[in-house]
Amino acid sequence: MNWCVYVILCSDNTLYTGITTDIERRLRQHASGIGAKYFRGRQPLRVMYLENGHSRSSASRRESQIKTMDRADKMQLVGGLNSAASF
Repeated sequence: MNWCVYVILCSDNTLYTGITTDIERRLRQHASGIGAKYFRGRQPLRVMYLENGHSRSSASRRESQIKTMDRADKMQLVGGLNSAASF
């Protein structure tokens, strides 16, 4: 199965990192409030970064790597706000 790692810009200007096999479904879940608890009280604005081609194991490892980065490193990874995909 093809897993992907994603980074979302949130309404409070934070970055959320997660993994999924279906990015469209997962974004709908986050937007509707039935996704991660992180989105209670904040909304997803746009996908900032999407990395495809992972197994479940490699996606989890990559997610963990990204989550340990500081904000400056994450912004460098996603290429700043101008390269974001619209949500």
